[in-house]
Amino acid sequence: MGKKGKKEKKIKGAEKTASKLEKKVSRRSKRDEEDLEALIAEFQSLDAKKTHVVETACPAPSPRLNASLTAHPEKDELILFGGEFFNGKKTYLYNDLFFYNIKKNTWVKSEIPNPPPRRCAHQAVVVPQAGGQLWLFGGEFASPDGEQFYHYKDLWVLHLNSHRWEQIKVSGGPSGRSGHRMILLKKQLLVFGGFHETVRDYIYYNDVYTFNLDTFTWSRLSPLGSCPSPRSACQVAPTPDGSGVIIYGGYYKNRAKKDLDKGMVHSDMFLLKREGEDEQERWVWSRLSSSGVKPPPRSGFSMAVGPGSRAILFGGVYDEEEEETLEGDFFNDLYLYDIGKNRWFPGQMKGTMTKRKRRRREKEAGPVGKEDLSVAESQGEALQGFVEVVKEIVTEDGTVMMIKEVIPNTKTEGSEEESEEESEDEGGAAATQVEPCPRSNAMATVKHGKLFLYGGMFEVGDKQFTLSDMYGLDLHKMDQWEVLVEMDPKTQEWLESEDEDSEDESDSEEGSAYISEEHPAVQAGELLVEYQSRTEQYWAVLARANMGPDTKDKKVHKVGQAMAKVFFEDQE
Repeated sequence: MGKKGKKEKKIKGAEKTASKLEKKVSRRSKRDEEDLEALIAEFQSLDAKKTHVVETACPAPSPRLNASLTAHPEKDELILFGGEFFNGKKTYLYNDLFFYNIKKNTWVKSEIPNPPPRRCAHQAVVVPQAGGQLWLFGGEFASPDGEQFYHYKDLWVLHLNSHRWEQIKVSGGPSGRSGHRMILLKKQLLVFGGFHETVRDYIYYNDVYTFNLDTFTWSRLSPLGSCPSPRSACQVAPTPDGSGVIIYGGYYKNRAKKDLDKGMVHSDMFLLKREGEDEQERWVWSRLSSSGVKPPPRSGFSMAVGPGSRAILFGGVYDEEEEETLEGDFFNDLYLYDIGKNRWFPGQMKGTMTKRKRRRREKEAGPVGKEDLSVAESQGEALQGFVEVVKEIVTEDGTVMMIKEVIPNTKTEGSEEESEEESEDEGGAAATQVEPCPRSNAMATVKHGKLFLYGGMFEVGDKQFTLSDMYGLDLHKMDQWEVLVEMDPKTQEWLESEDEDSEDESDSEEGSAYISEEHPAVQAGELLVEYQSRTEQYWAVLARANMGPDTKDKKVHKVGQAMAKVFFEDQE
């Protein structure tokens, strides 16, 4: 009895200690939140001094990710709001508002009194009613050191015709969160998922709310069926009839061990469909098993809905976690999802295929319908003769960034007659086709059948670079990316602490020596493969110096070979 009593006391003591610790952590979390609220209030006091609408022509917005990019419902314009930027030392949050004129390729910054507080990872949806509205919900604010986070649960509307911000204060809405998704379904906004980060852990959601645009009321749905697991950063698309929404992918993270985060990338798909009307209305979840060529698993991808009820997925990153190391593989590929047919296929670039070349391929392939030909081309079955070339951009601090370009291959297989025909059709020269570099968390939207892509981020070793470039892609032609805003290497800022600088200096002494020297010269008559083999060690050390000591050897070798190729081609 005595031993049992001691054991019970020990258990109760442990529970009491845990309870005290939980309360202490909760108080600390509350204090942190209060500190952030004070900082947010300070920023809002500055915004409150603005009493008039001021519109100023300006260059493209500064580098950022996790902003919102939406298409104006009435004009040939795009609307960019908020976002974040991290330079290695400090986190910046924005609540600035920009309008991009599609026809003129120009930007205007619009300063409107009483805007929403600074934030990122929010959601914005445009509504055509009342001359056009931009509805905005949630998001997060981070402290300058990036250690504390405040999650919003506020709802705002920007009246586009009168240039006026209005906060809609109604109860019953979702809790504070970021990384959620919001979509317009007829006369209501639908919000799904997201996450909330605390000092102790991460809370992920799979709840569903709707906001009625007529009655200005929130409702929490209780759909039937098997629902998706909690997640953030998934992507959503409406069904063609507007009765439901497709949910794809997403991300989930928990604290598996002390100070060790474990992430999970989802690649499943679900359909949330509304059935019945008014009082008989009900919502039902069902899992989708799509066909076609599905995208490889990834997070941080961008998605927008284009013509023909096709959703376009771009880029993203897949993190490979090994013990306490994390390395991301970034993408810049395109995948199209036919919502009506529930089918995925790769979004291949068709290039500048000439009519004669197209007729020849149609003749060789035999009789085929227009729809079949379109699908074949979109899946890349009729697309050959392109090679990838990697270009090197060096930032002010010496970091090497690799930018991939796709260039027509003039040495494709075929007869001399075919080569002559192609040369005759294309004027004997092929223009270089550029595509966005791999990235995650870029902003994407579609207007008039054209995909617009802005900003995002990618990593080189342990350095994170935020982008400010912009691209356009005609989704009807799918022939080439159009550079609307070029990437400026001078904006790729990355600051490190003195300790980190000293560690990098000691770890990459040999790399620094190589960097200071001139690159190995290309010998007369030397082939690319011979040059790469002869200088392999040099380029590997150079790549290692710029990518960090923890980067995998395989990736270092790959980048080193690409750098050697760029230098070799520049010398020819």
